[in-house]
Amino acid sequence: MDLIAPVGARTHWEVGGPPPEGAREVRAPDGVISHEPADMTVTVGAGTSCAALDAALAEHGQEVPLDPRSEAATVGGVLACGLSGVRRLRCGPLRDQVLEVRFTTGDGRAVKGGGPTVKNVTGYDLPRLLVGSLGTLGVITQVTLRCRPRAAVSRWYVGHGGPCYRPAARLWDGSTEHVLLEGVAADVDSQGRALQIADDAPTLPNGPHRGRVSVAPARVQSVGAALDGRVRWCAELGVGTVHVAADEPDGLVHARTVATAHGGWLLREAGGAPNDDGFGSRLPNIELMRRIKAAFDPQGRMNPGRLPLA
Repeated sequence: MDLIAPVGARTHWEVGGPPPEGAREVRAPDGVISHEPADMTVTVGAGTSCAALDAALAEHGQEVPLDPRSEAATVGGVLACGLSGVRRLRCGPLRDQVLEVRFTTGDGRAVKGGGPTVKNVTGYDLPRLLVGSLGTLGVITQVTLRCRPRAAVSRWYVGHGGPCYRPAARLWDGSTEHVLLEGVAADVDSQGRALQIADDAPTLPNGPHRGRVSVAPARVQSVGAALDGRVRWCAELGVGTVHVAADEPDGLVHARTVATAHGGWLLREAGGAPNDDGFGSRLPNIELMRRIKAAFDPQGRMNPGRLPLA
């Protein structure tokens, strides 16, 4: 029995557990299938790069805020990994951008969930189920996404972002806060008067060993204090995500210990110790996940090992 590993651009290849060895790699089709600017929806092949999608929507003054680390990432790959971008504070989590998903299961079933309308509420919410499933339920082949108007101005500032109305992002590394303001020029200029325009857009910490800590937003400062000196880190204020990076695998071990001590957890994005399953422990909803896996992939062909379900 062949094992199946859905493949995009490999920009998220190390997220979670390792892909199965010797699996048959399967790629989704690419290209924009339809764009309805008036309805603010777009349907694409899951193999479409985020850069290609963004360019197509820009012609109509719209966007889908997927915001991957690499623009080469495919839409299906970003959704399968479930990693929201830094504009989550304003735009919401990644799963909120998905209206309809089409995927193929390991035994060849073609499945559709959701619908290509913003107000669709029929059926089981399969689109949200597929987001973050790491290809363990099926190969995402096509998605319909919710579009939004592209901001006329998008500008990074340095300073305390408290007085700002709905900033798109607030990134803090323990000493400096970067604030992203988006909207019409007059509004951005007005809110930015109390801030200093940043020389460059901030970058998330990088290194051979990376992960993201998820904790309650109120605990971000204490998490940052506990991480200082052992890893490079940057927190999304108001969200509860702390991006961490280290040169040695012990850095991720320390970050995971800190996350657990603050009631959170760490997802490995890259690197880690040889025995790091990406999650660090059994998932709290493991029994439910096993039942879902058995229903969608009874033969266990889809990306075994990407989630610690054993």
